Amino acid sequence: MNPAIELIDFLIVIGYLGGVLAFGLWVGRGQRSTVDYFLGGRSLPWWALLLSIVATETSTVTFLSIPGYAFAQNGDLRFLQITLGYIVGRLLVVFILLPLYFSGSNFTSYQVLENRFGTTSRRATSLLFLVTRNLSDALRLFLSALALQQAIGIGITSCVVGLGVFTIAYTVFGGVKSVVWNDCIQFLIYMVGAIAALGVIFSLLPEGFEQFWQFSQEQGKLRIFDFDPSLTKRSMTFWAGLIGGMFLTGATHGTDQLMVQRYLSAKSQRGAGWAVALSGLIVCAQFALFLLIGAALACFYDAFPPVVPFGEADGDRVFSHFIVNSLPQGLVGLTLAAVFAAAMSTLSSSLNSSATALVNDIYLPLAERELSPAEQLRVSRMATIGFGILQIAIAILSYHLGVTQGTVGKVLAIAGFALGPMLGLYFLAVFTPRVAQQSALVGFFVGLAVLSWIFIATNLHWAWYAAVGSISTFAVGYLFSWYFDESQTDNQVSTT
Repeated sequence: MNPAIELIDFLIVIGYLGGVLAFGLWVGRGQRSTVDYFLGGRSLPWWALLLSIVATETSTVTFLSIPGYAFAQNGDLRFLQITLGYIVGRLLVVFILLPLYFSGSNFTSYQVLENRFGTTSRRATSLLFLVTRNLSDALRLFLSALALQQAIGIGITSCVVGLGVFTIAYTVFGGVKSVVWNDCIQFLIYMVGAIAALGVIFSLLPEGFEQFWQFSQEQGKLRIFDFDPSLTKRSMTFWAGLIGGMFLTGATHGTDQLMVQRYLSAKSQRGAGWAVALSGLIVCAQFALFLLIGAALACFYDAFPPVVPFGEADGDRVFSHFIVNSLPQGLVGLTLAAVFAAAMSTLSSSLNSSATALVNDIYLPLAERELSPAEQLRVSRMATIGFGILQIAIAILSYHLGVTQGTVGKVLAIAGFALGPMLGLYFLAVFTPRVAQQSALVGFFVGLAVLSWIFIATNLHWAWYAAVGSISTFAVGYLFSWYFDESQTDNQVSTT
């Protein structure tokens, strides 16, 4: 155990983990079918889904790394511009894509593609989701373990297994209800921890908030907008944030099963719409808080330089360094619990959505006989355990292979490539009734190829990737359908 962690902080963290497990088991009691397990009986309130959406997209990496954008030598609040696109993109999801998911009794977002294009589209996209989601979230688990190792001083393997086992336990037995309600608690925990940490930083400065304000003004830390039209600028611009962020959130929150499963768990389409729309505003406020923490840390370490100065690449560890070395007893435990909360929220959502996709998109349609509700529930829980073990194994393997944070970042970028082309596929489903499955899939794979080339051969800012992927998929799929004079009006069910 790290000497900086006192017994009371350790007990707070252990108590939090135990409480999460117990609450998850209690909330998930009485499940009898996959509708209960995967969709919470379609009975969850919109405000709980709202907090769950925000908590799910906030991993430990987000919690600890976003402050680094403002802490950096030339850092400021410009990263906040991407939330403008988040807000607009989620409104488009509400009006364009959400009606598709509520037209029938869907379990996954990919059933919509089967209705429009055919079985191959559903299975191919679901399989791609399973591969990219489990690879990317296993690596996020690895990064979370790195952060926790620095914070509490225990081995990487112990951090990975600890996070994984606790999360698997309440996800397996509690289902989506456990995931969503624990997300609500975890959202409150990490927000309270972040606000408390910011307050402590101000209190430790000799001149308090006034010193922070003066320092931030002098160093340009409070700059938000940058209207530079460059597509390759390394920092966030207004246009990359608005346009790129709009396509990015349209892809992540409009097509990814991780999020769509929450919408399908709502009492109504209207409730799901409120949850999606308001989540953009909450994320904007949350990012603003994290960035202000980064600016405040820059002021704090300017006044109290660390023994070993932070390097250019150390932005991700500045906040965790402050948590362990500068927060008072009790608050250290609360904030570390917040770090655990962010990690477990993302992991539990990943396990539950992966099991949903595997069981409903692949296993049940291919089963030799119709399974009873009890059998389906048992298979679903086994799938959840299996994905949990898989992600733990990949995370531990990454450590033993000597994978670096830089390498993980590149892998995550590649894993995210599918999201943009996936959005283009849904655009083809909604806006082009003449395009059939063959043309749509050609467009999808060309979109993936275009993004791969851009990632390797250009310096395009990552915020534009989803826009490029979705537009290229849509354009190629539509043009390809004209070349072959395809029409599916007579043999496919239109979704419009």
